[in-house]
Amino acid sequence: MTKQKRTDRRKKPKRLFLKISLAVILVLLLGVGGYAFSIYSNAKQTVNEKIHKSVSTINTEVTKKKINKEKPLNILLLGVDKRPGDTGRSDALMVLSLDPKNNEMQLISVPRDTRTQIVGKGFKDKINHAYAFGGIDMSIATLENLLKIELDYYVEMNMQGLSEMVGAVGGITVNNSLDWYDDGIYKKGYHYQKGEIALNGPKTMGYVRMRYADPAGDFGRTQRQRKVIQAVIDKGASVASVNKIDTMVDVLGNNMATNMDFDDMKNLLFNYKDVRQNVVSYMMKGNGTMIDGVYYMLVPDEEVEKVHGMIAG
Repeated sequence: MTKQKRTDRRKKPKRLFLKISLAVILVLLLGVGGYAFSIYSNAKQTVNEKIHKSVSTINTEVTKKKINKEKPLNILLLGVDKRPGDTGRSDALMVLSLDPKNNEMQLISVPRDTRTQIVGKGFKDKINHAYAFGGIDMSIATLENLLKIELDYYVEMNMQGLSEMVGAVGGITVNNSLDWYDDGIYKKGYHYQKGEIALNGPKTMGYVRMRYADPAGDFGRTQRQRKVIQAVIDKGASVASVNKIDTMVDVLGNNMATNMDFDDMKNLLFNYKDVRQNVVSYMMKGNGTMIDGVYYMLVPDEEVEKVHGMIAG
């Protein structure tokens, strides 16, 4: 299915730290970070040959013009749970909006159980099923239809890559709001104590995947995913992590796909570097209900309108 798109070297230590800080968030959300651009010759090859994958639903030539004019951008961030023999489903779905005029970045989470029209299928289902039905193209088209927005880029990452990224930065620390034991998919018997806890790669996966022991359900799960992403950003932003960037690039090459090429990432880094001055996080709200024995999140029209306004401005 094709959707018609719009027509329209090292630095001084202080600046180096600032560059690395921005680089790591772009590593997680946008691709390969700025420091990697300047010191690793294999970064461009990794991005253009292993990570870059175009889609029919987004016209990146239009997006490139928007970047050159420093216009607002909307980027789909998709965490995909792929396992052997399975086409995969989107496990985390977020819209990252970059507004260089106001130096603002918004990270808006869409609950995976949100019931909506699946574009190209003609029926309603959970939004995370769009990926299983039609891959990234159907996910893009379905989200654009739900929120009445246009996406400029997508970044897809296998959730297993999150575990590897945590390992690449040497582990992370998060402030855990619940106390529970992991008796789920990993069967490791991990104890997630309330308060500050240390996570390695495998323990991170249990932490971000747990839902049923959390009274907040999918909302709580999304909050934990955000905590992990922020913790990796903070850990990777330290000067001590500079020598780990090569490993981080390798992790991305094996687990990430995006329609950004190397030059797109480089232009985003320099043209949108100040958007982190104001960061807004929001999760769409709705009401859980059972329909024909299946749990869905029903998002009211007024909530959809609110999120549309946040993104479209």
